[in-house]
Amino acid sequence: MEIGELVGAGRSADVYALGDGRVLRRYRVDADAGRELEIMAHVAAHGFPVPEVFPGESSATDLVMGRVSGPTMLQALLDGEIGIEEAGRTLAWLLRRLHRIPARVSRDPRDRILHLDLHPDNVMLTRDGPVVIDWCNAGDGRPALDCALSAVILAQAAVDGESELAPAARAAVAVLVGELGEDLDAGDPLDAAKARRAADRGLTAHEVSLLDEAVALIRRLAAPGVR
Repeated sequence: MEIGELVGAGRSADVYALGDGRVLRRYRVDADAGRELEIMAHVAAHGFPVPEVFPGESSATDLVMGRVSGPTMLQALLDGEIGIEEAGRTLAWLLRRLHRIPARVSRDPRDRILHLDLHPDNVMLTRDGPVVIDWCNAGDGRPALDCALSAVILAQAAVDGESELAPAARAAVAVLVGELGEDLDAGDPLDAAKARRAADRGLTAHEVSLLDEAVALIRRLAAPGVR
């Protein structure tokens, strides 16, 4: 397999072109690409929009996928190609659609597949619609945790006084909270989402310091009569 140019980089992995409409996602950290591939294949089999995966060419650290063309939702927001209302509604729609898919391993009928990192930078906007990427955190569990995590990630950006994205993120999290409605449980699931984010070794100390304010913002937005 001949690896081409670097076409993307995240906190934990780099993405290289392979040709023939494929890319290689190579982790820089200890991660199980095989498990991620199985989850992506599972949700794809249920009609959820993810990149195509190639099991025969992937490995424990490398994931070969179909190349997805289009900007991320975050980039589209920055460029004015999508509005905040549409972005918030799309995130809520993706979460609800994902949570209709049965769990892959768990036998608890209440569990579903969770992405656990669904935010605007992990949604690609293609000509055929949104495609969700970066499934390394995904697994089985209760949908309320997934909804809470997406809200917390947006709320962290919203309360970050050092970020010029804060006003847009504040508007986006308000839309998301409103769209999710009762699917967003601002009680124990929100506390669990906060704890999960706090334990994320990929976050900076500054990002962790924003969590209390982020959770407080979500609870204010989720209060009855507040939107």
